Amino acid sequence: MSTREKLEELKQKRALSLQGGGQARIDKMHAAGKKTARERIAAMVDPGSFEEYDAFKLHRCHNFGMEKNKFLGDGIVTGSARINGRPVYIYAQDFTVLAGSLSGTLAEKICKIMDLGMKNGVPVIGLNDSGGARIQEGIEALAGYTEIFTRNVLSSGVIPQISGIFGPCAGGAVYSPALTDFIVMVKEQSYMFLTGPKVVKTVLHEDISTEALGGAVMHTTTSGVTDYAAEDEDDAIRYIKELLSYLPQNNLENPPDTPCDDPINRPAPELNDIIPDNPNAAYDIKKVITATVDNGIFFEIKKNFAPNIVIGFARYNGKSVGIVANQPAYYAGVLDINSSDKGARFVRFCDCFNIPIITFVDVPGFLPGSAQEFGGVIRHGAKLLYAYAESTIPKVTVITRKAYGGAYCVMSSKHLRTDINYSWPTGEIAVMGSKGAVEVLYAKGAKEAGDAQAFLAEKEAEYNTNFSNPYCAAERGYIDAVIEPAETRARIINALESIRGKRDTLPMKKHGNIPL
Repeated sequence: MSTREKLEELKQKRALSLQGGGQARIDKMHAAGKKTARERIAAMVDPGSFEEYDAFKLHRCHNFGMEKNKFLGDGIVTGSARINGRPVYIYAQDFTVLAGSLSGTLAEKICKIMDLGMKNGVPVIGLNDSGGARIQEGIEALAGYTEIFTRNVLSSGVIPQISGIFGPCAGGAVYSPALTDFIVMVKEQSYMFLTGPKVVKTVLHEDISTEALGGAVMHTTTSGVTDYAAEDEDDAIRYIKELLSYLPQNNLENPPDTPCDDPINRPAPELNDIIPDNPNAAYDIKKVITATVDNGIFFEIKKNFAPNIVIGFARYNGKSVGIVANQPAYYAGVLDINSSDKGARFVRFCDCFNIPIITFVDVPGFLPGSAQEFGGVIRHGAKLLYAYAESTIPKVTVITRKAYGGAYCVMSSKHLRTDINYSWPTGEIAVMGSKGAVEVLYAKGAKEAGDAQAFLAEKEAEYNTNFSNPYCAAERGYIDAVIEPAETRARIINALESIRGKRDTLPMKKHGNIPL
């Protein structure tokens, strides 16, 4: 064969690999309103930057007639690319080829780019759209899945891992996304579950739809498995790209700096009036966040799951930070099982990747009740405490109002090695609220008083004056400064600048035993 003929053969193979499972199946994807694997990658990465690997790789199965059913690339597109100029490794399962089912060969392709990501310190993005394990391959498929899971675990905390779910993701397939740092799903198009509706009906006699059992809305509101439910594929791609902009390439680098045109000393006078005079009245902590961060841009994570705590990314003077904040507009901002899990995982992620944490505190305590206690709120609350105490990143805390009891301790208090702790004058740092405190402290006196109600009201006012304020803590150095709310932005930026060279350590050990 001549050189020209060999070049022509290469062109033909390339053209064939681009067709995936064939034009008819591509048309079927488009008719369902879905992009193909290659179209998803093209929409995600910088134009012309995608370098494909293993486009000619084939499966090796010879059972059930599979030797006659081969496609170049074997149901997945993998390679390297750039997103906004930054290197990434990316893979996208191709549903047009055998429903994107996972074979030993397909797993090898994923593992190859995961290994490259680890060696080169580059994020890995996986776009999932698969019918699950390729049944014809049996143990080869199961081994392939587990090889991927192992790499997810070894990569955790070393490089960012992001999963996009663009179609089905069921059975063992869900564990790779579950092991990654962030998951994005598409409403009414993608789903995740270990056992599908048919199995549920057979075993439990329960009728439930695919969407209700494992859809994007359920996973972003009820289970908390997913971080964002996109309106469509374009929205999912936009979200992943924006998320990546806040993250470093790996655990040895700092997050990227962004030019900032928002003045460091820009005051936010509206914050001076945001705390209601009524201590039981609600306000929206997100207004505090957007008033202080660069250009009011807050990239929220898990918005619809456990909304009594708010987490997400923002920038102060162009530098990425993670934000954790109690939300008094929902359940008065109490901590519970779900909010503790949500906050703890986010703090640990930020600690992995050198992203400072800003914590806004307005928390009256932990949610009471048998459901919480039976569900292990002690253990779950301890996760958040553990995450803050273990983290070595720069940490700045701002107490806006209530900081009561154990919840004060847990929310990045000075005693958890937090670097700079501020409070607004409206801060109430105490073991418990004044009403409950005086009922305990003065129970005997109230019985003996002629007017118990007036007696307790007097003692409550006294307690508020002496204890429900930030100054007792400030006297002991547990609060570094009591600040005017309007100056919060400038104080946070100055604090971050003062601790940017922080070096904190942990005792020598293999790893701790977080109360999972």
